[in-house]
Amino acid sequence: MIFDQSSNDVPDRWLAFELSVLRRLKFDSVSIPFGGEPNLGVHLKRWGARVGVSDRRQWAWTKNVARIENNSARLTEDDLEILLRDAYVPGYELRHTILRKWFREIDAWWFDNVRAQAEKLDSAHKRSLALSLLMSVGDYVRSFNEETLSLRQPLSAVFRRLWKMEPPPVNNKHDNTCHAGTARDFLAEARGDLLFLRLPPTQNATARHSRWAWREEYARGADDFWNDFERTGANSLELAAHTKTQHLRSIEDLLETSLHLPRWAICFVESRFTSAEEIVELIRRLRKVDAIYTKDFSELTGARATIITTS
Repeated sequence: MIFDQSSNDVPDRWLAFELSVLRRLKFDSVSIPFGGEPNLGVHLKRWGARVGVSDRRQWAWTKNVARIENNSARLTEDDLEILLRDAYVPGYELRHTILRKWFREIDAWWFDNVRAQAEKLDSAHKRSLALSLLMSVGDYVRSFNEETLSLRQPLSAVFRRLWKMEPPPVNNKHDNTCHAGTARDFLAEARGDLLFLRLPPTQNATARHSRWAWREEYARGADDFWNDFERTGANSLELAAHTKTQHLRSIEDLLETSLHLPRWAICFVESRFTSAEEIVELIRRLRKVDAIYTKDFSELTGARATIITTS
């Protein structure tokens, strides 16, 4: 298996490596551009750190609001009754016709109906929790093919089971923030002790053809945003890189924007665009390198992780 960080869906062992390095650093607050899945931020909340996270993808922003910005809200049994009421009953027409692109007709109605009910919930955090669960159900549905379809469980049962598995929110008694703009804009305004920058991998595919494209279209309810999404992310780390020079310049630009943050921890995997030596040399032009940590995940992911810390 080759580890694809395009969704930042980091395997547990990879996350454990990141946390083992961060344990060595002293910080009370952390800024995380390219947030992706909220797992790292949730762990840092448990440590008592104030967490600021950014991701311009609506699906990732929604998940981060649900688990990082949210300190106390939970979906109750009564909320579930509202969400799943008449979930399979077709209406006059789908509110989000984009669902037919990704799901069978009956499944599309389920996702459409439950989302409509989610939008009636009485808090933004509850709505984000419900949408996060819906995306998890969508990942479950899309993991089946025609040969394995008979093994699938009813979607309402899956939704309820995932709800029961949800850990309680972590209240670190801080105002944790979630930003939905570009990483550069986020870092220009970020305040705190530590930058944790997990460099996105270089991508050959455009965003609209990525593994997370279905989530983004579901979160936005349409697919007519891609041209603007890709144009506003041009010449940044958030979209496909075209040359090594362009990729390295994008990294340098983000780090220069982060010079006001006292400490850095930069995590990456080597690629055809960047070697570990090149990134170390780039960082040394801006900051003193404290330590370089590496972990071989060749058997698990086909990659080797590196984290560079600076002061």
